[in-house]
Amino acid sequence: MKRYFSITLSIFVLFISSMIGALAPANAQGVVRSQHGDWQMSCDTPPGASFEQCAIIQNVTAENQPNVGLSVIVLKTADQQARLLRVLVPLGVLLPNGLGLNVDGQDMGRVAFVRCLPNGCIAEVIMDDDLLDVLRDGQTAIFVVFKTPEEGIGIPVSLNGFTGGFAALP
Repeated sequence: MKRYFSITLSIFVLFISSMIGALAPANAQGVVRSQHGDWQMSCDTPPGASFEQCAIIQNVTAENQPNVGLSVIVLKTADQQARLLRVLVPLGVLLPNGLGLNVDGQDMGRVAFVRCLPNGCIAEVIMDDDLLDVLRDGQTAIFVVFKTPEEGIGIPVSLNGFTGGFAALP
């Protein structure tokens, strides 16, 4: 079975600094432009950039552990050459196990964390057409973070509005 959720070697740093602040509601930066189901499109001009960058974002918490949450960010790179799925998880997760993804019962694999910042750690993957199609057609994505090697916490993310939100990205 082809592995859709693969590790990317390229780290796109542009936009991280401005959008990471937009992830936590208390630190919201950027401007919410539209709502697409359970996804919000937020736009901001990254420091040093001469143009605005937009992403669709969803912030969620684990149902049984409200102190464990994550932010899912989907964006197109400034050069329009790549589409990124970026997930910010809280500090304290077990990094070597990576971040797992399951869409409607289909295991999509794991991706490594690429960087930790003061407000959390980031996992990032370049979305190929196959992964994008799975997300467009899906109902629920479950992102799995690990607090210990044995304890994975599945955090459901609604895909309601993903297709429209992604299509609306400039």
